[in-house]
Amino acid sequence: MRDRLAVVPFRGTIRERSVEPYLQLFRALRQRSRVKGVLLDISSGGGESIASMDLYLAIKRLDRVKPVFALIGSVGASGAYLAALGARRLFAYPESAVGSIGVILPHLAVEGLLQKLGISVELLHAGEHKDAFQGIRPLSEVERAKMQAVLDEGYEEFVALVARERHRSVDEIRPLATGEIWTGRRALALGLLDQLADREEALDALSAATGVPVGRTVRVGPPRPFLDRLLNGRGPGLGGGGLLGRLREAVEESVLDWPGGGLWK
Repeated sequence: MRDRLAVVPFRGTIRERSVEPYLQLFRALRQRSRVKGVLLDISSGGGESIASMDLYLAIKRLDRVKPVFALIGSVGASGAYLAALGARRLFAYPESAVGSIGVILPHLAVEGLLQKLGISVELLHAGEHKDAFQGIRPLSEVERAKMQAVLDEGYEEFVALVARERHRSVDEIRPLATGEIWTGRRALALGLLDQLADREEALDALSAATGVPVGRTVRVGPPRPFLDRLLNGRGPGLGGGGLLGRLREAVEESVLDWPGGGLWK
C-alpha cells in the first residue's frame, strides 16, 4: 500500500461532545503506519477549556508519532489557537483572525427581570455558595473574587502553554495575552505563527517534510452515522458526490482501516 497524507478539517465551537470523535480519530491516526503526516485544517472561535486542552493533547500525541501541521482558516481564536499549538508547525492566511489568548466565565443573573415579571424563585441549597451560579442572582464580592482567582489560574496556564509551544518566555507572551485578535500577518510578526500559507501551500510543506506526494492526500474525519450522512446529502442519488463519491469514500476508508465510528477559551 502507498503512503498517504491526511487532511482533517475541524469547524465550529469546541465542546466535549464535538471533540470526542476527533480524539478517537487522532488515536486511530497514530496507529495508521501508511499515513505519514496530517494537516489539521481548523477554523473555530474556541470553546470549552477542558475540551480545548483535550484537543491540544490529542494533536500533540499524534505529532510525536508523525508530523502534524495546523492551518488556521477564517479564525483560530482562544481554545482553537490553544489546540493548534499542539501541531509541529502553525500556518494561517494573512487575513485569518488569530489569538484571543485569555479565559472567560460568563455569568448571567436574571433576578431583576424575574422580579419585574412578578416571578419569585427560591433556591434551597446546602453550602454557602452553592446557589451562586444558577443564573438567578448576582455574585457577591466574595464569590466574584473566588471565581476571579480560578480564572486567573486558568489564564496563567494558557499563557505558559503558549510560551512553551512558541519557544518564548512568559514575560514575552503576557503582553500578547490580552484577549485581542490579530490578523495572520500581524500574528506572524508577533511570533504566534510559523508561516503564512493557504491550504495548498501548507499541504506542500507537509509533503516536503514527509516525502509523500500531495497527490496521495486523503481528506478524513470522524465517522458519522448513516442517517446523518443521508440527511446531509451524502447518500447515493442525493447529491454530495452521489454514488461515485460514496464509493470513493468507502475505498479511502477501507484502505486506511478507519475504526467505527466550564471555563471557556
